[in-house]
Amino acid sequence: LVSSSKEWLDTVLNDFNAFLKDHADCERKASGMAMSLVAKYPDRDEILQDLIHTGIEELEHFRLVYKIMQERKIGLNRKMTKDLYVDQLLKHINGDRSKGFRDRLIIAAIVENRGFERFKLISENVNDDELAQFYHMIYTSEAKHGDIFLRLAENYFEKDEIVSRYNELAAFEGDILNNLA
Repeated sequence: LVSSSKEWLDTVLNDFNAFLKDHADCERKASGMAMSLVAKYPDRDEILQDLIHTGIEELEHFRLVYKIMQERKIGLNRKMTKDLYVDQLLKHINGDRSKGFRDRLIIAAIVENRGFERFKLISENVNDDELAQFYHMIYTSEAKHGDIFLRLAENYFEKDEIVSRYNELAAFEGDILNNLA
């Protein structure tokens, strides 16, 4: 994955309240994404427990972000907007049901890996010990989630195919990220 820009980090650090609101929305969406895979692919018994667990863990992350927001008297966004980054990634999903399933798992891994990278940056640069510790915990969890989605894909697809498609989608993700900046 390409690295997030210094401009992105500066924007976050200069308006952390807005970032917290966005982070809360992202955790809600991540939980929903894991559960949408359960809804779309209920026949994939080998991975349902991991998807459910991931959905619950993402919802727990939302609860923790929301708790920080409450302590700081920050309300949730009244409306969750479409995530342009994820929306553009999803346009690269193969139309074949099986390959589309593969791509959804890989895109989930890419999004989680991006979260890992960005939360790690925040943890290392935020000037607040409580937030630094919180984002350290969050980025550690996000790293596991990225690995989980790739491991789940290995139940159905060859590792070489997963790696090849991951690299293709990661290149698209880099272009998307650079164009959103």
